[in-house]
Amino acid sequence: MCFFHTSQTKCNCLEVTKIMSLPTKCDYLIIGAGIHGLSTAWHLCKKLSSKGQLKENSVVVLEKSKVANGASGVACGIVRNNYYQPAMRRLMAHSVNVWNENAEALTYKPVGYMQINSELMQEGMSEVYEQQKEIGFDSEFIEGASDCDKYMKDMLPDWQAQGITSVLHEKKTGYGANRGAIEGFHKLAVSAGAKVLEGVTVNNLISSNGSGAVSAAETSEGKIECTQLVVAAGPWVRKFWEILELPNTVNIKKPDGSFTDDIPMWSYMALEEGELEVDPRSYKTANGTEYPVIHVDTEATLVSNKTGDVIHENVMWGFYYKPDVYRDGIQGGSSPYDINKPVNDISLDPYGHDSDEFQPRASFEDKWTSALAFCQKQFDGCHAKYKKQKAGGIGCVTPDRFPVFDRYRENVYIIADANHGYKMAGLGDLVSNELLGEKSEILEPFRFSRYEEGKLHPVSKSPFPWS
Repeated sequence: MCFFHTSQTKCNCLEVTKIMSLPTKCDYLIIGAGIHGLSTAWHLCKKLSSKGQLKENSVVVLEKSKVANGASGVACGIVRNNYYQPAMRRLMAHSVNVWNENAEALTYKPVGYMQINSELMQEGMSEVYEQQKEIGFDSEFIEGASDCDKYMKDMLPDWQAQGITSVLHEKKTGYGANRGAIEGFHKLAVSAGAKVLEGVTVNNLISSNGSGAVSAAETSEGKIECTQLVVAAGPWVRKFWEILELPNTVNIKKPDGSFTDDIPMWSYMALEEGELEVDPRSYKTANGTEYPVIHVDTEATLVSNKTGDVIHENVMWGFYYKPDVYRDGIQGGSSPYDINKPVNDISLDPYGHDSDEFQPRASFEDKWTSALAFCQKQFDGCHAKYKKQKAGGIGCVTPDRFPVFDRYRENVYIIADANHGYKMAGLGDLVSNELLGEKSEILEPFRFSRYEEGKLHPVSKSPFPWS
């Protein structure tokens, strides 16, 4: 029997028969057992142990449902460095190292990642490649329509996408099992000394008398005192932001020195993803290796492979796909869409695949399967193999749709990942350093103060809001 569970004959960290009682106090209380909460717990325990400071209840993680039941558990599982924003690339390069160093534990497959672009994206991708070289990130860049076509056909002989003028091929990125990676982090955190309690909902936060610091959390299982609090609640971050009475709007400084009117701090986007019911192991490159993750951004005309109708014309669109051995099919998606409802009217629970409200729109199936056929001849008619299943998930995003990592109320650290979450496996390493008093240069560009200071991240031409 492991120390995580009580009263069970077989240790399985995702099947709880009886949760151990809630401690009355701890040093570090983490809300959320997704990728950030568990990564932070794991790294924090390792560092406390190396200092001789790890105690029984040093690090406690509270999860309102079960590990991997939130956004991390329904993520597409793609890991990439490719971002137009230099700060995001530095952050992702650090995380890619964590993925590769712990590949077996985190069910990670470094098959590579390809960003394939039309001319509109070429200049930006060239900048990304040059900056990847500067930080020592392993990638290859191909330019020109004929060279791109040859490169792709040498790898995938049935490649037929038109209008491609640049290909960025990352060599050490790839994908992992969504739930498998979170289970892996769970085991790493628990084995390092963290207590992870499932089925415990945090209802309120209590402040110390005469101080803004949070001294305890009121939960469905009682009160637990803490010295430091970490909010790693994924799309539920807004709940704790409001409990802490933090601002619901921001004013962003413009280049001319003036400020915007009030902009809502939070909004939500719905993801659109799906799968083909095929054997992913049968899809190999010309060299017999696994496919890389493939992402295409283009303004080429997209015609329905089912009806012949035009889906996109003279507009940027994008999609991605990968043969996924963990899902036993080909999985991918397209650009998310804004949820145009007042945030107070958006219900997060039931979440993900259990939600009836936030599922891919009816048009998604035709677009995604047609995009597959646009890229590779063998996918002609693949709509017949589209898997009819629920595949929902929504993300809570910031005003500029990039993460916020910052301290509030003296002892509260908030991880607001703006739906970039799964890729950032190493964030917990950086956050744990900050919890122990060491500022992270990599995290500095993601402070809340960037809005008032006008230090926003540059925006790419990608149809994806966070590329």
